[in-house]
Amino acid sequence: MLWDDFINSYWRDWRTGDRSKDRDRLEEPAWLGQWMQEHALEAPLPPDPTTLAQLKQLRGCLWAAVQQLVQGAVIEQALIERLNLYMSKGPAIRQIAGSGDAGRRITLVPLYTGWEQIMSEIAASFAGVLLEKELSRIRICENPDCLWVYYDDTRNRSKRYCDDKMCGNLIKVRRFRARKKAEEHDKNGL
Repeated sequence: MLWDDFINSYWRDWRTGDRSKDRDRLEEPAWLGQWMQEHALEAPLPPDPTTLAQLKQLRGCLWAAVQQLVQGAVIEQALIERLNLYMSKGPAIRQIAGSGDAGRRITLVPLYTGWEQIMSEIAASFAGVLLEKELSRIRICENPDCLWVYYDDTRNRSKRYCDDKMCGNLIKVRRFRARKKAEEHDKNGL
């Protein structure tokens, strides 16, 4: 989804927790270009310093909202107003897209390209989740060195890590080694 990919643009070293290796991908034109292409977004690269600051501000707003939602807080009116402000800067027209009766759908086509439009699309993506999805499924990876945001779409709502093969496996190995070390410690009477 657009909104969580955007929040996760702040990359943490999920293996070691070495904060010196953290990267803000919003500052990487190559990553931004690929991300925009994946989401069919257009804007000049790199963003100017003012726009970059606005993008980081939006990301911070969404990250704070996710943290509150994960803790069970209700959606605050201030967040709704802020999302509405972002969305107001990205006008779009409705258009029928696709072919064949089953494949046709109404889509929104942006009237403009650029960073304001992109921020509008991000805000709309997040607003859509707030209004149309189960908020209890919004998660933050339980790997304390990762903290990626994701939407848990598993049937039993039990997903604890952004990726079970990466973060999930890493944490399981760490727990196993800690148990073995504690057993060895107890065995040697230390």
